[in-house]
Amino acid sequence: MRSLGLDIGDKRTGVAISDSEGLLAVPLSVIVSQGEEATIGDIIKLVEQHRIERIVVGLPRSLSGSLGPQADKVTVFVEKLRNGIAREAKQSRLTSVDIQLWDERFSTVAADRLMVEAGTKKNKRKEHRDALSAAFILQGFLDSCHSEPFASCHSEGAKRPKNLAQDRLREESRSGQAPRRISRRSGQAP
Repeated sequence: MRSLGLDIGDKRTGVAISDSEGLLAVPLSVIVSQGEEATIGDIIKLVEQHRIERIVVGLPRSLSGSLGPQADKVTVFVEKLRNGIAREAKQSRLTSVDIQLWDERFSTVAADRLMVEAGTKKNKRKEHRDALSAAFILQGFLDSCHSEPFASCHSEGAKRPKNLAQDRLREESRSGQAPRRISRRSGQAP
């Protein structure tokens, strides 16, 4: 299943795409905002062009896990995107597209760190940051789909994948325990 990853911002939206098997996410492009309707139109064009079946949208959360004003903007945008895709599906051969929200904490930090380690010049980082962040968001989602044999990542109504490592760390930090190493494959401590 081919997926599109989105890192939605006020000025730019980073876009990433997966391979057809849904294993690997790579940066695709950055959409410079010219208004919500134009951005939604650009996303719909990418969905049609690449035959996308799922869109994974980064949901900005605070470190405590709470949702703030930017998360509200993203959820409103996602609802408009759903409506836009539904309208387009009635008028063309576009089929329904599953839209999932995924925790995007640290995706921009990871993208910046990778660009620094790769030697990307400071003035070039800004133009690549959003698409690379979208790739980190999408890859996290894809990894969770393949790491849990019981997780169904193929329909919005089905069980959604969980980020077990983040959940476990959050629980341990609340209880005052020292964080343990957690295997990405099983979500369990070794």
